[in-house]
Amino acid sequence: MEHLTLLIGVVIVTALVFDFTNGFHDTANAMATTISTGALAPKAAVAMSAVLNLVGAFLSVQVAKTISGGIIDEKAGVKPEVIFAALVGAIVWNLVTWLAGLPSSSSHALFGGLIGATLVAVGAHGIHGNAIVMKILIPAVVSPFVAGVAAMLATRVTYRVGRNADPEATSKGYRAGQIASAALVSLAHGTSDAQKTMGVITLALVTGGMVAPHSDPPLWVILAAASAMGLGTYLGGWRIIRTMGKKLTDIQPPQGFAAQTAAATTILASSHLGFALSTTHVVSGAVTGTGLGRQGAVVRWGVVRRMVLSWLITLPAAGLVAGGATFVALQGGWGVLLVGLLGLAVCAGSWLVSMRKPVDHTNVNDIDELVPPRQPAAAPAFDAFAADPALTATIPAPQPNATRKEAAL
Repeated sequence: MEHLTLLIGVVIVTALVFDFTNGFHDTANAMATTISTGALAPKAAVAMSAVLNLVGAFLSVQVAKTISGGIIDEKAGVKPEVIFAALVGAIVWNLVTWLAGLPSSSSHALFGGLIGATLVAVGAHGIHGNAIVMKILIPAVVSPFVAGVAAMLATRVTYRVGRNADPEATSKGYRAGQIASAALVSLAHGTSDAQKTMGVITLALVTGGMVAPHSDPPLWVILAAASAMGLGTYLGGWRIIRTMGKKLTDIQPPQGFAAQTAAATTILASSHLGFALSTTHVVSGAVTGTGLGRQGAVVRWGVVRRMVLSWLITLPAAGLVAGGATFVALQGGWGVLLVGLLGLAVCAGSWLVSMRKPVDHTNVNDIDELVPPRQPAAAPAFDAFAADPALTATIPAPQPNATRKEAAL
């Protein structure tokens, strides 16, 4: 086993940075509905989610193995600088969509980065096309519909069963159920998304000759990736939480419980099968399904269209960024340095822009921007024949005689 080189170290650190952005980008998946309905205070919600993400990362390694050896051919000559460029592409796309408040897929940003970087570096023979279709593209299309239909049916059954119950009592029960189901989603997210970074780090170690191909992630890799994900989750991607919890549809506690239960079931089943699906797709589909399941609920289709558009362009957009970064990185040490500096510049720029209109735990449930601003009342047109209020006098009505005498006395 070779010693850890500087470039491999840079790749590992970059992978953990991506994992951190994945954490705060995807906090909404577990906690948006819980926060929007008031079942948990915002800070308590993200703290619970962070701990359970950390625990979930230790439950399975099937998705990590899909990333490290299923999508990219480990023997195709992929170099550490290629993985570095792929991670930069994924991070850049994560920050752009976070800034816009769009719940796009961090997973697909990573997949797109890896695919684009590999295509530029070694060509199409470095990609396992069947694995991409079967374990990424098909789950990406099917999972939102599966979770959405399940959440819609669960919502309808929930409201039908509880239609004669006391609303206040059932609301408390559903809030407790939301906390439990949100915990399950957080656990499921750890078994899915944290493993993707483990797979990337393991792939980097394989390309550097430090672990054997098809190996499970080392324990220190699992711990590092889980910790980075948990820290990012605790800081909270408040912009995306606002979109998921308030802008897609108006969510009541029974809907939140139905959405999170359907999403958690879908994610856990896919993780067991090794499908590297997007938890964002699953939860967004489930939240939209609850809006269709409750009579009188409003689904904001404009927001849904924007969200779906971001899903469609995430993989190719991240691939293009990563492909360009790979071309530069392969020019030598100065290329790797330039790519790193450009990535840092995007991170700093995104943070500075976000500070112009910050969103945090104190205003995450405010949705004033969804209400059209009230237009100032127009000044009345001039009317030459209208009476001037300043010159208008009120003449009292004539009083009866008896009233006049009483007033005189």
